[in-house]
Amino acid sequence: MQESRITIDVQLDPDKVPAQISWQASSSTAEEAQKAKAMLLAFWDNAEKTALRIDLWTKDMMVDEMADFYYQTLMTMADTFLRATRNEELVKEMKDFAKGFYAKFREQQRKENAAK
Repeated sequence: MQESRITIDVQLDPDKVPAQISWQASSSTAEEAQKAKAMLLAFWDNAEKTALRIDLWTKDMMVDEMADFYYQTLMTMADTFLRATRNEELVKEMKDFAKGFYAKFREQQRKENAAK
């Protein structure tokens, strides 16, 4: 059986706030660790029937980047759900929600920028 290892390194500032996140996969062709400003990691605990999560972002992650990150994450979660369940109706609802979430965020940003 083949094995792949994913390593995540988080550098913290003196206040223990993530300053840098990097990751590397043993099966990747990338020779250097890849930098990231945010990460979401979830595991399913079958015994407890609950999701175990690690959500981290660096202090230089901008609000608009976070909205982009969440929009893209919601869309890819919907794609994963479709592959796992073939439930097109629920996937459409998930994607519609993601699109509405992103549109609402963009409208809020537009209003805030116009008020400045």
